[in-house]
Amino acid sequence: MFHKLLPALLLASIPLASSVCAQDKYPSRGVTVIVPQAAGGANDAIARIVMQKVGEGMGQQFTIENRAGAGGNIGTVAAAKARADGYTLMLTTNSVQVINPWLYKNTGFDPIKDFEPVSPVATAGYVLVANPAFPPSNVPELIAAAKAKPGAITIASAGNGTLNHLIGEMLQKAAGIDLLHVPYKGAAAAATDVVSGQVPVSVQSVPSALAFINAGRLKVLGTVNEKRVAALPNVPTIGETIKGFGSTPWYGIFAPAGTPRDVIATLHAAVEKALDSKDVQDKLAAQGCEILKGSPAQFAAMVKDELPKWAKIVRESGAKLD
Repeated sequence: MFHKLLPALLLASIPLASSVCAQDKYPSRGVTVIVPQAAGGANDAIARIVMQKVGEGMGQQFTIENRAGAGGNIGTVAAAKARADGYTLMLTTNSVQVINPWLYKNTGFDPIKDFEPVSPVATAGYVLVANPAFPPSNVPELIAAAKAKPGAITIASAGNGTLNHLIGEMLQKAAGIDLLHVPYKGAAAAATDVVSGQVPVSVQSVPSALAFINAGRLKVLGTVNEKRVAALPNVPTIGETIKGFGSTPWYGIFAPAGTPRDVIATLHAAVEKALDSKDVQDKLAAQGCEILKGSPAQFAAMVKDELPKWAKIVRESGAKLD
């Protein structure tokens, strides 16, 4: 009797097997992308532009989840502890992955062991901005004013341990000046208070400050990047005043360690396709950002190469956070 039923049972199992295979194709549901900074900053803007396009290409919703705090450590720890199935990713900035390990006594994560690099996506312009009523209009004038009254000029950042904060510390060390640091809960809040005149100066990403700059509500004293940024071609770099000063922040996608290789490969291909689209390139350019591409292996090598470089910079800056 059983041998007569066997063909029927085998035929009945074929649709079920096909269904399982279909369900297993990644991604079969929505994906959460943790951004370990507050909304309104460069990382948030880049994530929303790129991941929307990735989601369109993969036919699933990629939802941005802002989990700010502790200079990016809180969201990064959450991403590291997430299930390694490709349904929780992180789009973060270099400051968290290669600077925080040297800045904090304990970040709660290992930048190499806890993550699988997926793809770099972009670089961003960073600028030293001021309220239009602030007397200095360039870096040499700011340095002169700060030296005349040490500790009298306040500088706003996106929070303790953020890239904005550390660049400000690097500037003080390189210029031999003393500014009073005022941390905020996010870049947007800091920029808003500089616009209103509550604080005179801040280091901001171009994405978080460009609208204020174009409206004349913020003036740019200098560009942080090694080269002048395309969105503000007439603005000198700080390095043109302080030789050797400069940093170009990068942003990229990571998955929790142990995420299957085929999922990483699928994600990387989708990201590359998104970065090749003209609308993504145009939207990023409008934010003062430039495309940055590379394989997962190249991205991993970049992280490993930058860790010792930033260890030296942090040590020389004297910046430390508990």
